[in-house]
Amino acid sequence: MMKFAYTIFYVQDVAKTIEFYERAFGFTAKFITPDCSYGELLTGETTLSFASTSLANSNLKAGFIESSIQQKPFGIEIGFTTDDVESAIKSAIEAGAVLVEESKTKPWGQVVAYVRDLNGFLIEICTPME
Repeated sequence: MMKFAYTIFYVQDVAKTIEFYERAFGFTAKFITPDCSYGELLTGETTLSFASTSLANSNLKAGFIESSIQQKPFGIEIGFTTDDVESAIKSAIEAGAVLVEESKTKPWGQVVAYVRDLNGFLIEICTPME
């Protein structure tokens, strides 16, 4: 049986990124390697992980496109659900996130907003689907 276990983002500073997600969203660090080249957060059933760009380069010999807050976000996002989108946006921005789209109520009743983390990755903050 196949199971979706984790997503890994390649970042310049794993420890700083873990700290951001702890402050912004209240997640807890699960594991960080002694050299800070890899770390994981406790986020629920699926683990959110970060690997240093140097580790990623050693794994991917042909390279990759690095995320940057100065560029447009990739055509992918991660989503966090909460009952209080406005408070979550405020907390994320106070931790260093950049607001992309204010919260809006979708026709199906879900409240959705978008921020970018300090590495430029796109994050949807939304209410759960009912």
